[in-house]
Amino acid sequence: MNISETIKNIRAVCDNYVDVDLVATIIHDNYYMGTNNIMEFQEYDINNEDDFEQRIMKILKHENVFLTIGMYAFVPVINECDIYSVQDYNIKLSDEEFEKYANEKERMFGILIKKDCNDFIIGSTDLCGCSIDASFKEIEKSDLGFYKKIEEIIDDLIIY
Repeated sequence: MNISETIKNIRAVCDNYVDVDLVATIIHDNYYMGTNNIMEFQEYDINNEDDFEQRIMKILKHENVFLTIGMYAFVPVINECDIYSVQDYNIKLSDEEFEKYANEKERMFGILIKKDCNDFIIGSTDLCGCSIDASFKEIEKSDLGFYKKIEEIIDDLIIY
């Protein structure tokens, strides 16, 4: 994965669902969320002249970074999931799928880029990163429609 180009690609289309300067969040090794205020972050030899992508590349040498690609919300009454990203989707879920993935709160989804490498994990974070227990959660891979749709959206935005 070309991390720098992927960041540019995601930021170019993210204004539908998130502020362009809040698309990245630091995720600590224990998967709890750090700051998403990348333009004010000053550690790891970041200087004021560094643009967003340069800052993320410097941070990635020391921290995991989550890139937001969209948001999802489950509708329990009708076992549906609304997915908001570059395009919005509404998918019907089986009972099994709803049981596996449903969350009572809306969540942001995207990729966690592991520090100091190109590996990434598809997952989600709390919509509001300001709570003390806000964290990243991997979305378990499956052949079910919800995972396939999230994976399809993400694959369209990653540059290899």
